[in-house]
Amino acid sequence: MSTTPEKTDDLVTVTIDGIQTSVPKGMLVIRAAEQVGVQIPRFCDHPLLAPVGACRQCLVDIPDAGNGRGFPKPQASCTLPVAEGMVVNTQATSPVADKAQQGIMEFLLINHPLDCPVCDKGGECPLQNQAMSNGRGESRFTGYKRTYPKPINISAQVLLDRERCILCARCTRFSEQIAGDPFIALIERGALQQVGIYEREPFESYFSGNTIQICPVGALTSADYRFRSRPFDLVSTPSVAEHDACGSAIRVDHRRGKVMRRLAGNDPEVNEEWITDKDRFGFHYATEPDRLTYPQVRDEDGSLRPASWTEAFAVAARGLRAAGSSAVLTGGRVTAEDAFAYSKFARVALGTNDVDFRSRPLSAEETSFLASEVVLRSTVTYADLEAAKTVVLAGLEPEDEAGMIFLRLRKASTKGTRVVSIAPYASRGLTKMSGQLVRTAPGAEAAALEGLTSHAALRDGSSLASSGTVEIDATAVILVGERLATSPGALSAAAALAARTGARLAWVPRRAGDRGAVETGCLPNLLPGGRPVADPAARVDAAATWGVEGLPEAPGRDADAIVAALRSGELGGLVVGGVDPDDTADPAATRAALEAASFVVALELRETEVTRLADVVFPVAPASDKAGTFVTWEGRPRPFPAVFAKPTSLPDLRILSGIAEEMGSPLGFRTVEEARSQMEEMGPWDGERAALDAVAAPAAGSTEGLALATWKLLVDNGSMQDGDKAYRATGRAPVARLSRATYDAVGPTVTLTGDRGSVTLPAEPADLDDGVVWVPANSFGNGVLADLASPGSRVTVAKGSDS
Repeated sequence: MSTTPEKTDDLVTVTIDGIQTSVPKGMLVIRAAEQVGVQIPRFCDHPLLAPVGACRQCLVDIPDAGNGRGFPKPQASCTLPVAEGMVVNTQATSPVADKAQQGIMEFLLINHPLDCPVCDKGGECPLQNQAMSNGRGESRFTGYKRTYPKPINISAQVLLDRERCILCARCTRFSEQIAGDPFIALIERGALQQVGIYEREPFESYFSGNTIQICPVGALTSADYRFRSRPFDLVSTPSVAEHDACGSAIRVDHRRGKVMRRLAGNDPEVNEEWITDKDRFGFHYATEPDRLTYPQVRDEDGSLRPASWTEAFAVAARGLRAAGSSAVLTGGRVTAEDAFAYSKFARVALGTNDVDFRSRPLSAEETSFLASEVVLRSTVTYADLEAAKTVVLAGLEPEDEAGMIFLRLRKASTKGTRVVSIAPYASRGLTKMSGQLVRTAPGAEAAALEGLTSHAALRDGSSLASSGTVEIDATAVILVGERLATSPGALSAAAALAARTGARLAWVPRRAGDRGAVETGCLPNLLPGGRPVADPAARVDAAATWGVEGLPEAPGRDADAIVAALRSGELGGLVVGGVDPDDTADPAATRAALEAASFVVALELRETEVTRLADVVFPVAPASDKAGTFVTWEGRPRPFPAVFAKPTSLPDLRILSGIAEEMGSPLGFRTVEEARSQMEEMGPWDGERAALDAVAAPAAGSTEGLALATWKLLVDNGSMQDGDKAYRATGRAPVARLSRATYDAVGPTVTLTGDRGSVTLPAEPADLDDGVVWVPANSFGNGVLADLASPGSRVTVAKGSDS
């Protein structure tokens, strides 16, 4: 039998179990066997990890076929590349290979405990399965098995049962090769060999949960899931992670209406087989005790009381009509379908373009940038990151803000891609990508971008000592984060750099729903599908599709202007969904606006400061309880089904449609499928989009104090990370990073004072300019925006108390 295609110079012909086939030169024997449908047992082998040949379970017989390609003893098929004319006999046809594999299995089981009934891996364990399929029926071992105290904490979340470990090195290879966190390693030798941690460096990794999933036995377990369920008791539903804009595929395993664990899905085009720990462990927020389970309306005595859905819809509609002019603020956690509903509700039910999803610091420059450079564009993919010659990061720290981008860039960097970061200092993530730093003070990003095609001061991410030139051309990719909106002129400079050099440009938001909100018109200058509000033809097109007579003409207010208008009384009503005042540009102003508004409708998952001030509160469904679509930073739609259907909450779009119907302006949909159908019917706008209005950078401000640089760490105080103490404990302690000279002057503890308050933090020296201080945005108190100052502003530094 032969499966051989026409031979080429890049193919070699091999025979596997009597089947002749041609495979690419250099392919491993174990992969070639898969091509002909033969599954060779293995433990250490993983297609995304470098081969190591640690477990030896994949032994095959390669006899001499008269061409010098044979071996006298069985060989590990996971490390051996194919060669022309090679003959391979696996356990399916060779008694030699079968006996060798049975011997290895017997050897692995000598010290392995027989605790399958209580092991978390029982029921989905490769060792368990292959012991039955490729092992002996009886054991000849009569001695005492090796034991260890158990478990030991690799981290707060990852627990190790050392006696179960078969030394496949999957966990250590993942940590070193994929995540770049080599804090675990195989120590000792022979029978004493085991997984260990560095005494002075705990296993701090944002991706540690992947080691649990790829462990082929039950050696690594999660503190959250340990002893909670058996795999065969679980129902699995595919989904998409809701914590960032990467769109990672996940698998939600649940039992009796409760999520028990989440695993990485296999999607080679997006997240391959990896996810961040936030995507894996951050799901308990949906079952916290303060979860809203029924609508509430404010009574005459000023207190909130339970209400029926029908009553809440009616009270909300009546209140918004009485309030006069109203606006819509929605956060970035909504699905694209929900965002479409918010956008249409603002225009059709409220008759306004005062709608914005950006519950964070923003700028007028960003508003134009999103309209001209982001909406309807899909210029960069994950694959492009791996193929790019140079990737420039501006206002973006991938390890903290977009974990899958970080893993792809780290993978690319090992193959020659040059990663250049415009940032105040070289982060740990940049160092792990062997990246180079263009050290830039907050507010100076525009000048740094403009200087990239000329000689720029570069500092190597590891040694911080080299210098060189960054040449940007059509092979480069420029990734700009949402934080760049706080740096005047930076977004315009990025767009100009891309236009001048031919480099591809992509905007990377932090939240899962941000890109979908842009596409569906949750902006004051855009209608759904990239239709400019200022374009009469675009308004007519949208109105015709929606079946209404006309839409508001004037571009609306952005989030900051909405807050100001509520405080001044120009706006009376507000519909707000998923907004945390502490995340907004001015938390105090946002709180004042909520108090000043004559009528507030809140759509929320849990009780918050906003719901306590609202006049009507609606409980909304989390991502697990509704279907929807997230749009990734690439512009890739990622639909997902509902895991549960709970009557205690509804999707945002269903709530908005209920209010709109009571107001006499129905949205035309009630379900996710109906909203999605209307979105597809509306389609993208094929006319001209709004032009980019470049905003010049203002003159430099006061030089007194230090410029404040900040971004959110992956594990921080965000409310969607509530409920898992072990996961929260893996977060990095908040520190203030200062230049060496400043650190030497003020000592190991500092007090920073801005126009919104003071904070005292431990300090660390870093390679920053003397006029810059960096602190994490949401890892202490109510966060930087509420307790200290806005990003880029000036703060003073003084010696803090060590007590």
